[in-house]
Amino acid sequence: MITALAGAQWGDEGKGKIIDIMAAEADVVVRATGGNNAGHTVVSGGKTYKLHLVPSGILYDGTICCIGPGCVVDPLSLIKEMDEVNANGTSLNGLRIDYRAHIVMPYHLVIDELSELAKGAGDIGTTKKGIGPCYMDKAERVGIRFYDLIHPELFADKLRAALENKKKYIVGMFGESAYAERAALLDYDTILASYTAAADRLKQYAADTAVIVYEANESGKNVLFEGAQGTLLDLDMGTYPYVTSSHPVTGGFCVSGGVGPTLINRCIGIAKCYTTRVGKGPFPTELFDETGDFIREAGAEYGVTTGRARRCGWLDLVILRYAVRVNGLTGIALNKLDTLTGLKEIKACVGYDIDGKTVRDFPADIHELEKCTPVYKSFAGWSEDITKAEKLSDLPAAAINYLAFIQKEIGCKIMLVGVGPDRKQSFPVDGVEI
Repeated sequence: MITALAGAQWGDEGKGKIIDIMAAEADVVVRATGGNNAGHTVVSGGKTYKLHLVPSGILYDGTICCIGPGCVVDPLSLIKEMDEVNANGTSLNGLRIDYRAHIVMPYHLVIDELSELAKGAGDIGTTKKGIGPCYMDKAERVGIRFYDLIHPELFADKLRAALENKKKYIVGMFGESAYAERAALLDYDTILASYTAAADRLKQYAADTAVIVYEANESGKNVLFEGAQGTLLDLDMGTYPYVTSSHPVTGGFCVSGGVGPTLINRCIGIAKCYTTRVGKGPFPTELFDETGDFIREAGAEYGVTTGRARRCGWLDLVILRYAVRVNGLTGIALNKLDTLTGLKEIKACVGYDIDGKTVRDFPADIHELEKCTPVYKSFAGWSEDITKAEKLSDLPAAAINYLAFIQKEIGCKIMLVGVGPDRKQSFPVDGVEI
């Protein structure tokens, strides 16, 4: 069986925890899109793992963990992450990196930074990890891939040509002084030495991960596609231009993971019981009051990758319905129900008011989204500690009522509920009925 897990909001839905739970039954875990701009937190055995590119299945011995062809890899950052994982006593023997994955180079980070600075107040709010510029090179067909990196002569030639072109680009776009200030970061010999050393460390993990996935599926093994970011950050289906540079929807796993759509058996969405967003862009249910602050602190809503405080708001069911449709979700996992404990009243957005008309479908463009005023349904809150709940009946009636409404409204069965950060603080459900 192949299962695809996708974020159903703007990312940060707690995918790392859910992936970690489901990876217990997986033989192969695949990260198919994005780069180290993602951040997955997994709490297990009293240890906290902050993963960015290494698949969350790495915590299970014997699991093959693939960084797929659609990913972009910063080798220096990856090695640092690998060392942190290894220092916690976790083996990296199962790690595989696809030959086709593109490499994030120092000039990508420089261009990312300069592009954001040039936009001023109109910046997108990227993580400045070089992800977008790397995907730009990929689309322009001038990128350096992992295969090139681990073949020294290929890499040396491609690096020299790339640095010459990027110097012209940076000077032309941002000026001589911008290049001069960062010239040390773009020195050929320095990059060649550091990236060659990284290649020597990483080449043992090189593989054709699409073959690994196909053969695992053919032999009856379980494969798990691990989503990064979220549906509303998809390059096509997200809140453009405030999106990532890849396709974190389930369809993206086919293109970026090297599998046909008929091979994916289950599509599971992951969402919080409220909504958060990092960076700029419209956010209809955002809260600017004490309740928003309460959710942020109770949920520890600070970015794993950037440390930035996340914007917080009520659960947006228009978004979840959209995620169900776009991803073809067969089930949904709801995280962080415990964060709402202590609120006397809880709200969920069931539609948008646009110029006096109520709509239930998510707008195709942010200019329409900016006009949207949320239409809410209110629910009674609860004060009971739910962090030790092991089944649905352990929850207070108000919490069950809230979950049941969510399921009915989005038309997708809830299959798991999270009540705390540890992998043990979740329990499976077969839908929620009252």
